[in-house]
Amino acid sequence: MTAPLHTPSAQPGNLVDPYRAYNFKLLINNVTEGHFTEVTGLGVKIERISYREAGNNSIVRAIPSRVTYPPVTLRFGLTNSADLWDWLMTAVEGRVNRRNVSIVVLDSSGSTEAIRWNLLNAWPQEWYGSPLDAMSRELAIETLTLAHEGLQREAGGGQPPTA
Repeated sequence: MTAPLHTPSAQPGNLVDPYRAYNFKLLINNVTEGHFTEVTGLGVKIERISYREAGNNSIVRAIPSRVTYPPVTLRFGLTNSADLWDWLMTAVEGRVNRRNVSIVVLDSSGSTEAIRWNLLNAWPQEWYGSPLDAMSRELAIETLTLAHEGLQREAGGGQPPTA
């Protein structure tokens, strides 16, 4: 009988390399979209309510309150694909098309999914075009910011929730 395979956890004496920040892809409704250079803003914030107990003013207690999810900003190279632009324009026209978006971190080989974050009910909130400079040799990088209503983390190989 063989022992079950598992991923070793980071513990004293057990070295596990962290995943690389540059090895990721973005899926929108489970379809790979574009070539993204950067994703920022993944996070969750639980607001704090401070209160003092009656008769004990020397101690301030805290309880959790509302949960908010900051917008996620995507940076990507300018291409002739209009998919993200069209999604943005539907929001500009007042018809917000919410989609489930996944940010997938790949292992060091670049082919196997290691971790996935799902942005629930995401929609384009903001877009900035690339600065254009005839004297520069840099890539044209656009910026798209997505608002969303929730964040899930899954181990590799997960599928995003359906809309």
